[in-house]
Amino acid sequence: MTNQIESYVIAQFSDSHLFADKSAKHYGANVWQNLVSVLLDMAKRDDIDSIVFTGDLTQDHSELSYRYFADAVKTANFKVPVHFLAGNHDDKELLTKYLIAPAFKKDKTINNDYWQVQLIDSKSSTPSGLVNQESLQSLTQHIAKSKFQLIMMHHHPVDIGYYIDKHGLLNQDEFWQTITQLNESGLNIKAIACGHVHRASQLSKHQVDIYTCPATAMQFGENKDKAGSIIPSYRLFYLKSNGTMSSEIITP
Repeated sequence: MTNQIESYVIAQFSDSHLFADKSAKHYGANVWQNLVSVLLDMAKRDDIDSIVFTGDLTQDHSELSYRYFADAVKTANFKVPVHFLAGNHDDKELLTKYLIAPAFKKDKTINNDYWQVQLIDSKSSTPSGLVNQESLQSLTQHIAKSKFQLIMMHHHPVDIGYYIDKHGLLNQDEFWQTITQLNESGLNIKAIACGHVHRASQLSKHQVDIYTCPATAMQFGENKDKAGSIIPSYRLFYLKSNGTMSSEIITP
């Protein structure tokens, strides 16, 4: 009799880009309706163990957009924790003010018997990302040596080949030096998941898989002035007890 391979399922959604006006559109997409569609679809699933929002809640930086986001998550009535990160558009104080328990969890580490997920802050004073020394030290200090690792962040830590790369992670070399050193020391960082790019893709660097999340708002096209799609999506991760993982994109 073989042992059953268990899976811990994480739903990642990202980049809602809300306005104070629920009827406002971003690149032709009604971002409020798209967010509600994604949340309701996730709420119907009974296999999700944790949910992570990887930033860019707001587009117009209005306080009302944070209130709307919090209300939408509460209305979805999730039975699992909802964790969150700041994106480059977000105000951390407003996130803390509105994204509160019981719907939200402020913890930046998620643990199950086999996997540890760490949420890393990449927000800087510009649209580009920066994982500062404090965040790198936190990653090093809190990583569980006995578990497989998934890191989640807002900005993408590798270039993906179109204009959003100018707003990627500024200190890529330093970041990857830390990741490589940790893995060489016997740790097990399997993958990195990010938002920000408004597209779904899978890449690899230094034997670490990198997953980008489609946006709930809309998907970017090849140039800054045109959307690729106004249909929202989100990503599911299946973290398996044997250390393997798989992922799929869900479009409501």
